[in-house]
Amino acid sequence: MLKGLFNVNRWQRLLEALPEYYIPGFLMTLRTALCALILALILGVIFGMFSTSRSKILRAISRVYIEFFQNTPLALQVVFYYSCLPILLGGGGMRIPKFVLGVMGVGIYTGAYMSEVIRTGIEAIPKGQTEAAYSQGFSYMQTMRYIIFPQTIKIIMPPLANQALNLVKNTSILAMVAGMDLMYFTDSWGSNTGYFAQAYFTSALFYFIICYPIARLARYLEIRAMRQPVGKRLLEEVNADGGAN
Repeated sequence: MLKGLFNVNRWQRLLEALPEYYIPGFLMTLRTALCALILALILGVIFGMFSTSRSKILRAISRVYIEFFQNTPLALQVVFYYSCLPILLGGGGMRIPKFVLGVMGVGIYTGAYMSEVIRTGIEAIPKGQTEAAYSQGFSYMQTMRYIIFPQTIKIIMPPLANQALNLVKNTSILAMVAGMDLMYFTDSWGSNTGYFAQAYFTSALFYFIICYPIARLARYLEIRAMRQPVGKRLLEEVNADGGAN
């Protein structure tokens, strides 16, 4: 395989396949990752706030969501959406569009981890500030919006960026259900030609193009957060409790 990696003819075949295989797969992966990230952030904020609310029912709902999606494999979740969800919705012959499937699968899964990051960031703020806000007549939503979130956003940004990085890499799971993503086209071209070294090396390069800037951003945000007076302590708490998928 190592000898084949330097075969000029194989690389020529790969360059010819870029417009048909790799570019569409790269764009699908990028679109899926961006939309799934938006969904994950929305779910993270909602269930992160549920986890810190005074309502036992909301806290229970949040724990069920977080524990279920964190403790079941992403591959199993995606296959369930693909095979079982149409039946549950009443249409055995219906199929969820691959793009929607990707956004749902990766977004809902990552949202469970982001909600833990947000919960830990909220809880890292001294409770006295929340109590003072309540004493001044602030509602829970007002307290979150005007007092708690502005203080925690810079602290939780580094672990959120790390979760975004994991999200991009997790989109490769869509290859299992012909998700038309980068990994799917990589497997397809590699199987058709037998040039697996070129296929997967090029795929890794495309993933690197997406992931490296996010990794650098996460590192930059982490360094900036740790320069703040309480940033280092809060960041350690968030990273310890936020988990990694």
